[in-house]
Amino acid sequence: MGERLSTKKIEKVVLAYSGGLDTSVMLRWIREEYGCEVIAYCADIGQAEELDGLREKAAKTGASKTYIEDLREEFVRDFVFTAVKANAVYEGCYLMGTSLARPLIAKGQIEVARQEKADAVAHGATGKGNDQVRFELTYYALEPSVRVIAPWREWRLGGRQELIAYAAKHAIPVTATAEKPYSTDRNLMHISYEGGILEDPWQGPPEEIFTLTRSPRQAPDQPRELEIEFDAGVPMGLDGKRLGPVAMLEALNRLGGEHGVGRVDLVENRFVGMKSRGVYETPGVTILHAAHRALESITLDREVTRLRDGLGTKIAELIYYGFWYAPEFELLRKMIDETQRRVSGVVRLQLYKGQCMVEGRRSPHSLYRQDVVTFEASDAYDQRDAEGFIKLNALRLRLAARESR
Repeated sequence: MGERLSTKKIEKVVLAYSGGLDTSVMLRWIREEYGCEVIAYCADIGQAEELDGLREKAAKTGASKTYIEDLREEFVRDFVFTAVKANAVYEGCYLMGTSLARPLIAKGQIEVARQEKADAVAHGATGKGNDQVRFELTYYALEPSVRVIAPWREWRLGGRQELIAYAAKHAIPVTATAEKPYSTDRNLMHISYEGGILEDPWQGPPEEIFTLTRSPRQAPDQPRELEIEFDAGVPMGLDGKRLGPVAMLEALNRLGGEHGVGRVDLVENRFVGMKSRGVYETPGVTILHAAHRALESITLDREVTRLRDGLGTKIAELIYYGFWYAPEFELLRKMIDETQRRVSGVVRLQLYKGQCMVEGRRSPHSLYRQDVVTFEASDAYDQRDAEGFIKLNALRLRLAARESR
């Protein structure tokens, strides 16, 4: 992949392939439009049954080779847990299951392109969305001279209805239909739903679209208590049992889903400038965020917490915009890791009818002092000290008030 490829005919492309409508059509379209070999690349980050028959589907659509790479452990350990440690939530609601997945997929795609000596990489993101930015910023950060094919910015197919017709004409097997045209994206962290019937922000999502979570109305009448153990900000144990990253998230997804935890319906501001409505199911990470914040409340210094909150907002923005491999993100990630050194302990929570409630937290590094905060008599705090503290803080207010008279 050198500079000379900018004028060289494309002979081989590595396509980020999911087997869904868009990338299935793209596989065939790239072969015909560019007259080149297409290698399908799929990162297994927890799509479950969506991977069934994927290799056969890609071959039938025209892929010369298909890579299916198991990246679940790396996804949860290095990407999902990094966001949890930073309390990174975009615009206060979105836990970024799609945003976190894209740089990992793109990294794997670049590695395969190098291995296969491919001339270019391709992705299925539209020209209106965030994913095109996330994919391509990662491509260029890891392989500066890479050539990129983005069919949604090139072809004349106007929308998903035309893609469905194209797939039918060319006997391309897809699951999308004209009756259920919304788009989904699934991984170990979440499932997202966008487009089609969800484009009207006034219309609620139909109950039948949900996959990971039970309706809170149908959730058990008895609450479920659980305990999550953290070590340096990283979830390590559930109900007294040590679990690896994938097993941890799978277990919390099951528990949260059973009790209707983790549904979000929001209109977010895309990086390209427009607003977009999305519906998300993120049960396990919803629980982790609640538990992590609870543990930080007794282990982080007040001013460190406030600095970290500002960093978390910036980190969420960088993740959402696609700057995972930017130098500023690497710096901020190291700063977050430094804040987490003492964030170890156990949090007790209760799941009930769509709610995740913190019931207790403890840590060997707790800064909480009952003898200081108690309303009972204590020698640990002299209440008379507060008078001077208040007068010093009121000094500028009193001077300003006198001046204004």
